[in-house]
Amino acid sequence: MEQLSPIPQLQRQVELLRMEMAYEQEAYARSLSIDRFAGQVQEPTCRYPVTIGNTDYNALDQMIVTVTFEVDEDEPDTEFEPGKPVAFFSLSDTDNSIRKLPHQYYIEQVGTGVLTVSVPTRAALQSLRASAQTKLLGIQTDIDTTSYRVMLDALSAAIRSDNERFVHLRDTLIGPLQPRFRSLPRLSFPWLNATQQAAVQKVVEAQEVAIIHGPPGTGKTTTLVEAIIETLQREEQVMVCAPSNAAVDWISEQISRRGVNVLRIGNPLRMSDEMLECSFERRYAAHPDYAELWSIRKALRESHADAPQSNVARTRRAKLQSRATELEIRIQTDLFNQARVISCTLIGSAYHILERRRFPTLFIDEAAQALEPACWAAILKADRVVFSGDHQQLPPTIKCPDAARGGLDRTLMQKVVRSKPRCVTLLTTQYRMHRDIMAFPSQWFYHGQLKAAPHVADRLVSPLDTPLTWVDTSLCGFGEKQNRLLSRSNAEEARLLIHLLRDYIEMIGLTRIQDDRVDFGIISPYRAQVRLIRRLLKWQKFFRTLRHHISVNTVDGFQGQERDVIVISMVRDNDQGTIGFLNDLRRMNVAITRARMKLIIVGNAETLSRHRFYAQLIEHIQAHGDFLTLPAPSPAEES
Repeated sequence: MEQLSPIPQLQRQVELLRMEMAYEQEAYARSLSIDRFAGQVQEPTCRYPVTIGNTDYNALDQMIVTVTFEVDEDEPDTEFEPGKPVAFFSLSDTDNSIRKLPHQYYIEQVGTGVLTVSVPTRAALQSLRASAQTKLLGIQTDIDTTSYRVMLDALSAAIRSDNERFVHLRDTLIGPLQPRFRSLPRLSFPWLNATQQAAVQKVVEAQEVAIIHGPPGTGKTTTLVEAIIETLQREEQVMVCAPSNAAVDWISEQISRRGVNVLRIGNPLRMSDEMLECSFERRYAAHPDYAELWSIRKALRESHADAPQSNVARTRRAKLQSRATELEIRIQTDLFNQARVISCTLIGSAYHILERRRFPTLFIDEAAQALEPACWAAILKADRVVFSGDHQQLPPTIKCPDAARGGLDRTLMQKVVRSKPRCVTLLTTQYRMHRDIMAFPSQWFYHGQLKAAPHVADRLVSPLDTPLTWVDTSLCGFGEKQNRLLSRSNAEEARLLIHLLRDYIEMIGLTRIQDDRVDFGIISPYRAQVRLIRRLLKWQKFFRTLRHHISVNTVDGFQGQERDVIVISMVRDNDQGTIGFLNDLRRMNVAITRARMKLIIVGNAETLSRHRFYAQLIEHIQAHGDFLTLPAPSPAEES
């Protein structure tokens, strides 16, 4: 049973977070193994060898350097993304030693065979070039130590705080206090359904906490935006956060399109093009006083270069510095006063320009994917909090198994849902899926409470089609394989999937697909299988004209998306019934619920049906769709 006292719970979070950090540091140290770099290395997190190219400056006057490397025809998925920290390492050609260079860099741009990274100091650039002259260099994604520091500091502050309002909120979220609600006149939103209206009503009435629980396709974002707009009728300014930059940008874009002034805080390198215009940096540079500030800063740099300085020069410099500070404060104050919504990632809420700011209400979108320690960083700035998300979909990523088992994978939203159910409003009308695609996840994850909106309930790609198909490979003898990165693939299943997809497209008709813009998503839980399927698609002429209609990605890559047709490659095929990664049923919930009109699953039913979830899914498909068992190959086919 969960401990009621908040302090021991937060102290336990500190222990688990330190375990996760130590695990990541140890894994990074092990990754720098000499055996790994015998030749060219292309992995999602690493490129070796690399060449250091030209130096330039970006729009923010930061030094950047170009990094180039060779690429295969089938370049692997990459975890190199703008804004991510990276580190260089050197491989000596004399004693086979590997050394991580001391500085941390950040990715500016990503291209085929090229990265642009920002350089922290001129000394870092000199060190990098010196190493490149005498040794072979590689680049690898680095541990985000800043995020760990922010989360640990937030937990420490949450433990120590004696602020009466925060302590009350903390004890309501994870302690014995029960949430309170005001009694307000019933609001009316004719464009929302009943549960969406109830969710907005609960958000407005909540004094400490409210939760919008939005299963797939139920209009969670629409409801959250309406709740934010309605809150702004009563409050001057709110903070909106999410665990990732992509999620922050998505919700911020929806709010901005409603005519609300949004100020986006964070690294501009990690913002969408639309939100870049709302960024603090862009707004700062566009302020009427910025031209004078820029001139003063230039004069200060020039005067600093002139040494030694006279008393007159020092006095002038002091006046310039005072005026610069005055302008900086004025610009920053104007930007914050004009904004109704301040948006940032949970980690970004610790950004220095937000240090002394508080908000009546904090909205956390995609809260079911957020680590609890990251949530506390933002909650420290708020009087009340609204969570929005679905804890039956993708969880936060935890690398340390012991930390996950210890509870780090349980989010703050999950805890509040369990202990304070009065806070929760479940959205129950979904606008995405055919009723038969929806029915199984509804029963398994949402107590059968979801219902399909009338206009999608019976929608099919073709009137002769069924919404569900399982293609069973139990008799085919395919077999799975594991690569050195511990990802799994099943080449025969991938080839079969491509064949089935072509047959399905030909049945529907190329003209119909192109005219009606029917789109397809191919999903596999395993990255190696995704790479294999992408390569097979690329090789076949038939699919070249359809490349804009077909997406291939992992489950995580499809989070928040939907397609008319979803095809899932299950990969696992063994006599032991071992399914590994597929035990994470929340990921399978995401995969299944991406489909609007047609769901095709390709997999070994015998291997998978030993798990109750998959056994019942197969029964559901047999009752509401097509279950096709492929025959064993003939001796001629095997030879």
